[in-house]
Amino acid sequence: MLMNKTIAVVVPAYNEEKQIRQVIETIPDFVDRIIIVNDCSTDKTADIVCEYINKNNLPALARREIAISPHPENKYNRAEKLLKEQQQADIDYFIASCVVNNNQATDRVILINNLQNGGVGSAIARGYKWCRDNSIDCTAVMAGDGQMDPAELKSICLPVINEDIDYVKGNRLIHGSARLVIPKTRFFGNSILSILTKISSGYWHVSDTQTGYTAISLDALNAITLHDIYKRYGMPNDMLVKLNIAFCTLKEVKIKPVYNVGEMSKMNVTQVIPHISWLLLKSFFKRLWVKYLFRDFHPLFLLYHFSFILGLCSLPYAFKIVSLVLSGEAVSPLTMLAFFFLFTGSFQSLLFAMWMDIQDNERLYKS
Repeated sequence: MLMNKTIAVVVPAYNEEKQIRQVIETIPDFVDRIIIVNDCSTDKTADIVCEYINKNNLPALARREIAISPHPENKYNRAEKLLKEQQQADIDYFIASCVVNNNQATDRVILINNLQNGGVGSAIARGYKWCRDNSIDCTAVMAGDGQMDPAELKSICLPVINEDIDYVKGNRLIHGSARLVIPKTRFFGNSILSILTKISSGYWHVSDTQTGYTAISLDALNAITLHDIYKRYGMPNDMLVKLNIAFCTLKEVKIKPVYNVGEMSKMNVTQVIPHISWLLLKSFFKRLWVKYLFRDFHPLFLLYHFSFILGLCSLPYAFKIVSLVLSGEAVSPLTMLAFFFLFTGSFQSLLFAMWMDIQDNERLYKS
């Protein structure tokens, strides 16, 4: 426990037989539960974890009995009861999996085997579900490849415990060694995706969006649909969009960049960026419609869409102007005026919408 709150660490693992034991053994003692989600590894990852459980698994360091419902059964808490039942029944929406442990209620290390490979996001979501169903107060994520410093886990968890922050993520880009340690290709790719994620998620001050070193509160886990989390490397970006739609607060803490320690990352930057960019484009419009129309109407919804409509209407005039110039023909004043007013209106609406977006989301980003 930490400050009398239960702490769990979800460890997604795929072919991490060389590192998984070290990851388990170096997780700090204040962590009550270690949830290893083996994403259908083809090596001995599951066997090593099973061996560790059989030889070394101790009862959870601290447990707190939490009733399913905080109030006696009555006609007013039907909504909470239905939500709890739905959350426990949504296992059917996850990739088929099995929990190896015979004593889930007391074991500190829990092994969940996905029966097919679903991706890192899918593994984390399955671990999140276990923690939500077991009412863990703060759930962190550490990769199974040994590239996250366990000594920094406490600083990741404390804002959730002490400050009622919903989601805390590490930020390597603000560390003084970032440009020296992070490979240039990854630094550039991370920076591009961070810019796109700012726009898509609404957390305009966030950076280093690709880090997986995070902690989330139980309230936040209850606020989002876990089985709908993006299943592969775009998971951190997708999480930020979902959390913003749910009005969750976010804080970043400085962590050191760790490379060339443990296993090499399996992520291919050139393949990941196009997929995540498309995900962020779709997520941006989802955020606008769900958050600023259906849940809580805001004028920025109209301004954004007005900007997009005017921008699209200006494209034919832009193409016509370019083609006339290239062919050496004169452009009529009417065509120029039409393009000017459409483009200017689009640009101004976009700026006003982004300004309103930034102002509205200031309350959710905590420094």
